[in-house]
Amino acid sequence: GAANPFLIPAGLVFPGPGAGIWGRSPPGLINFPMQGTVVVERWWKVPLSKEGRPPRLHPRRHRIYRLVEDTKNQPKGELEVILTQSVDNLGSRGDIVSVKKSLARNKLLLEGLAVYASPENKKMFEEEMRLREEGKLERLQTQSGEKTIQFLRSCRLEVGMKNNVKWELNNEIVARHFLKNLKVFVMPHAVKLPDEPITRWGEYWCEVTVNGLDTVRVPMSVVNFMRPKTKRYKHWLAQQAALKG
Repeated sequence: GAANPFLIPAGLVFPGPGAGIWGRSPPGLINFPMQGTVVVERWWKVPLSKEGRPPRLHPRRHRIYRLVEDTKNQPKGELEVILTQSVDNLGSRGDIVSVKKSLARNKLLLEGLAVYASPENKKMFEEEMRLREEGKLERLQTQSGEKTIQFLRSCRLEVGMKNNVKWELNNEIVARHFLKNLKVFVMPHAVKLPDEPITRWGEYWCEVTVNGLDTVRVPMSVVNFMRPKTKRYKHWLAQQAALKG
């Protein structure tokens, strides 16, 4: 109908009723350098006209509009890109991610960290992934793997061993202490210890290979095992202290 919404470029502004009546004194349109579209509809419905004739518009009433939608103030939306290298909190090379358009255009694309997720680029990275899986290209470290490497480089591992039994440190014991003390899950086969057997307390090192790609050397202190300070153990200590007192 005549009251259906229609589109007006966002930079165009209609002067108010006092500026003149279209047809007698046509007002000019004021153009601002803005992008977007506004959707408006007439406040008063235009009566149907005879077939073949234009609708009869009231000189003032039918110049009043109601705002329906302003696309300039809507969410900007996201842009799909393919990462060309690992980016913190986003992913690794070849990952397809959706990010804010401003982040994509002002950083990722501008700095060469990503490319548009066009069909051609998707096909290229799919082929690259296939070649890596077949061993024809060097595998790349995952984003979580890189974070693990960075964390391990800042760590020192402490391994507690008892003093009342004969022992020799092995990969399984070290892997358990990584999980217990550093909250890092390490498979025993990913741990490498010095060639000389470790059978006494002291300062040593161990190496951890992350995802079979990168190896990190972690300082390791082998110390006297201390009982966990549970409530029962603390109660026992208090009793012993009371008896000695």
